[in-house]
Amino acid sequence: MRILVTGGCGFIGSNFIRYMLGQHPDDELINLDKLTYAGNLENLADVENVSRYRFIRGDICDRPLVEEILSSGIDCIVNFAAESHVDRSIQDSGIFIQTNVTGTHILLEGARNSKVERFIQISTDEVYGSLGPEGYFTEETPLSPNSPYAASKAAADLLVRSFCHTHGFPGIITRCSNNYGPYQFPEKLIPLMITNAMEGKELPVYGDGLNVRDWIHVGNHCQAIDTVIRKGKRGEIYNIGGNNERANIEIVREILRLMGKSEDMIRFVEDRLGHDRRYAIDSSKIRRELGWSDQTSFEEGLADTVRWYREHSDWWKKIKTGEYLEYYAATYGRRPEV
Repeated sequence: MRILVTGGCGFIGSNFIRYMLGQHPDDELINLDKLTYAGNLENLADVENVSRYRFIRGDICDRPLVEEILSSGIDCIVNFAAESHVDRSIQDSGIFIQTNVTGTHILLEGARNSKVERFIQISTDEVYGSLGPEGYFTEETPLSPNSPYAASKAAADLLVRSFCHTHGFPGIITRCSNNYGPYQFPEKLIPLMITNAMEGKELPVYGDGLNVRDWIHVGNHCQAIDTVIRKGKRGEIYNIGGNNERANIEIVREILRLMGKSEDMIRFVEDRLGHDRRYAIDSSKIRRELGWSDQTSFEEGLADTVRWYREHSDWWKKIKTGEYLEYYAATYGRRPEV
């Protein structure tokens, strides 16, 4: 199978490429990535010379480039490419609409014209909005996005759905809960807390820290996407969750415990605008219908993640100090878009 992975230099995309190369020796993976601030070629340095892997620097909004790649014969597209940081979407939503909506539309049109056999739209539980203290998001939960980021992802999902309904398009949508694990950009909660603790800095926690998320290890997520590619049904939505609800402050305290650090490092800061209180996913559909199950417990996964950041300080320090931006500028003649 020839698979086009968009946004493959990001956190989840790079983990997915590494997973697929290891699990499927006959698959060929083409990675199309714009290399914005969160796309890092070092995330895939260990596979860059694998013959079944090819990197193309480019934008999913570049229609001629997308059509050229698809003309080479692609069996499956897995669309990770997205602007994904909520805070950034609050500050400036324009690029989120451009990449997440327009870019997805260009991919859909190209895939339809090229008769791609599978199109996996990687979405998020944030399109459902915020939950109260009870209940879970199911695939039938109405979309109610509360941030510009979530709204742009919901719009992309609706485009995929419309193509499936109107054109009989082979699209599938996956909506996952919060991911964590290796190579996550250190603006996100878990890597930010780990790396700040390693640097002896305060750990900023929004509001009262009681916002609840369902957490899944990125390796489990990659396995779920692989399962959807092989067994998923056209036009379906599959929620992917880890059944690991934790308040943000619980996560931070557990990280400090694993690292042998004092909770005095925690600093509560002004809450994010429109901060959703709770997300929780019912992932029984993918477990029941496709036979997927997560293999890594939260306790094991978090400990492994802390260990990875400890052992790869060169990777995240280049990001936090801005050194990787200078490397990028020297390599490509410009700094990555932020």
